Amino acid sequence: MSTLAAPITARIPVATHPPLSAVARAALRGLTPGLAPDLGKAQRTLPPWLFYDAIGSALFERITELPEYYLTRTERAIFAAHADAIIAAAANGSMLSIVELGAGTAAKTGLLLEAAVRAQGCVTYRPVDVSPTALDLAKQHLELEVPGVLVEPQVADYTREAIVLDAEAARTLVLYIGSSIGNFAPEDAVSVLRTVREQLQPGDTLLLGTDMVKDERTLLAAYDDAAGVTAEFNRNMLHRLNRELGSDFDVDLFAHRAVWNASESRMEMHLVSEIAQRVCIDEAGCELHFAAGETIHTENSYKFTQRSIAWLLKQSGFTLGKQWMDEREWFAVNLAVAG
Repeated sequence: MSTLAAPITARIPVATHPPLSAVARAALRGLTPGLAPDLGKAQRTLPPWLFYDAIGSALFERITELPEYYLTRTERAIFAAHADAIIAAAANGSMLSIVELGAGTAAKTGLLLEAAVRAQGCVTYRPVDVSPTALDLAKQHLELEVPGVLVEPQVADYTREAIVLDAEAARTLVLYIGSSIGNFAPEDAVSVLRTVREQLQPGDTLLLGTDMVKDERTLLAAYDDAAGVTAEFNRNMLHRLNRELGSDFDVDLFAHRAVWNASESRMEMHLVSEIAQRVCIDEAGCELHFAAGETIHTENSYKFTQRSIAWLLKQSGFTLGKQWMDEREWFAVNLAVAG
């Protein structure tokens, strides 16, 4: 990496052999937007799934334990208080199997699985995630800590690939918790949930976690903690590109920035180039020029209102059945029924 005061440009190969990896394609697509006369004005982006290599997944687990990061402990408290009611409402008197999208290590899911075992004696649980490491950890700790649970992991991108359902179960409950749906723009969130709906039978259910709109100070602290773990998590995306693509990002020259975008009802995370600099990505065959202050937009986290939850579910083919919230109404757990 060298510092330059140059306009933003990119050199793209006409052909590449062997084929580019998924990581290289994502970097090329997001970091060279447009490749047109307005390139200098285009926002560079990287998709959030790049966060979750082994190092990034471990960093995210640390984030969930931070005092500023209220989301995980608030949702967990809702499960602790209402798990039996959630499972009863989802099963509606039938044998239930449980699928979880973007499960990670399934740290909170045990509370719901324990309730399912209490209700029906045993339960099949299929965690779906792109990270084999996280799924291995989930299987190990859940089968040890929750007798009666059969864990059948599926390594897949649930936004593009079909989820495997238990054909013997009368009903399926799909967990999409942690407000992970907030990483998608509203139209894309509808598309993701419609894809899920198309794989379910009428009467199956979706348990959707949604982080609610709240005061800006609380939101900013949750995404820019005092210990700097979220900043490390954000910058790890560049470390990953260096490790996997042979790029030469000087990660110390990119600052973490969290922004509350009130007009879009979302938290944003960016990586800010602190100087004018040039970066080469060997596998993608490109050379990037960053202006001082230019950002890479790495994540959106949309925050919800009751109105936006209702809109999202209706557009996706679900009907809101029941909802559970914490006392401050910071987080909602929504049980939606496939119509």
